[in-house]
Amino acid sequence: MSNRFIGARQTTIAREIEVTGTGVHSGAPVSVILHPAAADTGLRFLVTKRGRVVAEIPASVEYVKNLTLCTVLGNDAGITVGTVEHLLSALRGLAIDNCIIEIDSKEVPIMDGSAAPFVEMLDEAGIRELAAPRRYIKVLRPIRVQEGESWGELLPHSGFHLDVEIDFPTPLIGKQRLSFELSPGVFRNEICRARTFGFMSDVERLWKAGLALGANLNNTIAIGDNKIMNREGLRYPQEFVRHKILDAVGDLALAGKPLLAAYRSVKGGHRLNSLVVQALLADTQAWTVAQGPRVREAKPVDIGFAIAAGE
Repeated sequence: MSNRFIGARQTTIAREIEVTGTGVHSGAPVSVILHPAAADTGLRFLVTKRGRVVAEIPASVEYVKNLTLCTVLGNDAGITVGTVEHLLSALRGLAIDNCIIEIDSKEVPIMDGSAAPFVEMLDEAGIRELAAPRRYIKVLRPIRVQEGESWGELLPHSGFHLDVEIDFPTPLIGKQRLSFELSPGVFRNEICRARTFGFMSDVERLWKAGLALGANLNNTIAIGDNKIMNREGLRYPQEFVRHKILDAVGDLALAGKPLLAAYRSVKGGHRLNSLVVQALLADTQAWTVAQGPRVREAKPVDIGFAIAAGE
């Protein structure tokens, strides 16, 4: 068996992937095509209209335009793409560095409310290793952001560790806290199937605001006054905090490179995740770019199965 470090090189998807669905907020149909991309491309959205590319928007925190219930990226011309966090979470969770995401609507499809459908498609397509070394953002000193009772911090760490705590004033959720050392295997088994959730008491207000128009019991955990409204119940113990971890993986992907850091979040969400990434990148003394170890093999190999079987 080779001693080559799997994470040493950048990756992309092995072939094109097409997916269709519905936007959870817009209720509009969406078509997405994921394209393999060259090294150092990163994760980028190509927004199309009637078959013509109208914008290219990098998955970077500097392009964040809105954080109301989801993460919205956009450019200065007003072209946006929203609900990017679940797809970005799947890509980062499976350690995919480079991908072009072609989309013909303003919102990534919600699918079943989790990242699992994206993970299944990515696993089926396979992951291809590229020749270029992987580059990480290595946190060198603590970064902390606090807003009222919510706070988040990044600490130096040799891998990518997430520790997330939530607290909702309903016995159906209450206080939940989980932590994981992230790897593709952990993401597949412990995180990716956790669904987004919402409160039935908020539905009318959201509809009036033009939000959650595509939400239903097939893509959202609906929380009533004293019970979960979905007939099948929950997929995991503490599914709510697992979904917050899923969101954090996607939001932290907006740093632009995988992080070598430990992330701690308390009562946070998309806004807090984004603010922490912004604070980190603004402090040039708090991080550096680290490169994966050099390896001898020069020929790119398909590691889709190797990752799944080798963890």
